[in-house]
Amino acid sequence: MTTVRKHGPNPRLWLGQGLFTRVAGPDGARNRALIHGTPGPRWFGPERPVRRVHGDASMFVGGLSALLLQSLHPLAMAAVAAHSGFRGDPWGRLQRTSTFLATTTYGTAEQAQRACDQVRAVHERVRGVTASGEPYRASDPRLLAWVHVAEVDSFLRAHQRYGLRPLSDAECDGYVEDTARIAVALGIPGPPRTRRELAARLSAYRPQLRATPEALDAARFLLLSPPVPLVARLPYGVLAANAVSLLPDWAAAELRLPRLALVDHLCVRPLGAAMTAAIRWALVPARGAAITPPG
Repeated sequence: MTTVRKHGPNPRLWLGQGLFTRVAGPDGARNRALIHGTPGPRWFGPERPVRRVHGDASMFVGGLSALLLQSLHPLAMAAVAAHSGFRGDPWGRLQRTSTFLATTTYGTAEQAQRACDQVRAVHERVRGVTASGEPYRASDPRLLAWVHVAEVDSFLRAHQRYGLRPLSDAECDGYVEDTARIAVALGIPGPPRTRRELAARLSAYRPQLRATPEALDAARFLLLSPPVPLVARLPYGVLAANAVSLLPDWAAAELRLPRLALVDHLCVRPLGAAMTAAIRWALVPARGAAITPPG
């Protein structure tokens, strides 16, 4: 008699598909097929640093750290609090951002330009007044530039610390140059094109940055009461701790986020490296997460 051996569920596949669905949304597989499968010229060839950075699991830490850093601009935070739906639909916001990054990084030039045009149209409709009476509009080039430099700096920091293959100095400049292509399409004039220029631009924003009540509330939401299932709280906590660890010292102090150097080096960072490695391992068989490059 022949014995038929039944195979149980593949935990790696299960984890990868779960992460993919959370990050890319229910239409993720279809969107990925369109992004990677549509023929045509791309903004970035397969050798470009932006493809390596945006395709690495370190983006999970970098993305969360970017949200914390971006919140320190009062006008940008007011726009997010009033219009982004980060509380009511945080996963939807993540999925839209993930799809945008995937489209501009890996999609055809036509797809990338269309994605940028759609974002610009949304920005034109987002405007209001802060609690202190200061008007803002999301299409303001100064706000757009802040969001851009905070995001690029956070993604690059995360990749250099937790990425599978950190970039060389020249490749770091190449990454900033690549992201400038996207920034210009979003209506950002004169974006930084080297790591040195990126650091200088961040420093120039310092006098405008502070932790408003909205920023502190957002940090509490992201770090202490995230919309994740109970089973995912511990892994998320590791990512959150490393997102805080990744922040510049002044930004963590402004958000009142305590950091102990010894704990950071002996516990937080090693756990962050292990968690990003686990995410990378889980996503390989999924072959569909927006942060996973083709091939």
